[in-house]
Amino acid sequence: MGRRWRDGQGELVVHGAGQADREGAAPVVVPLELATSYRARTKGLLGRDAVDGAILLSPAGSVHTFGMRIPIDVAYLDRGLRVLTVRTMKPGRLGLPRLRSRHVLEAAAGAMAGWGLRAGARVEVRAEPAAAGGAEAG
Repeated sequence: MGRRWRDGQGELVVHGAGQADREGAAPVVVPLELATSYRARTKGLLGRDAVDGAILLSPAGSVHTFGMRIPIDVAYLDRGLRVLTVRTMKPGRLGLPRLRSRHVLEAAAGAMAGWGLRAGARVEVRAEPAAAGGAEAG
């Protein structure tokens, strides 16, 4: 079930984790930046003072916050876009690689809890169609 996206914009759709407080709740839709090239993944959120929504690093199994100005939430996703774990990282930290992690989401610290994004939740990535008119697989 390989997923291939291109650098660009899209939406992150957060579905409930199946816990009682999320039952029947509408999915949360968040602006998403896709960083899939080596260059975009390496840059990530470095040098930014704020994040509008989230950024998806793909493929990725770990991250660091060296050179970051703000603390961030980091969610490690498996191949099926299910959240393995969510961590808040201060600037200047090295995150441990996560077994089975294929993608990493980053957002402003505290944002993911507000979206209901936690271990066990499933997310969906809706990439905006490429400028040439082709739709991205998601």
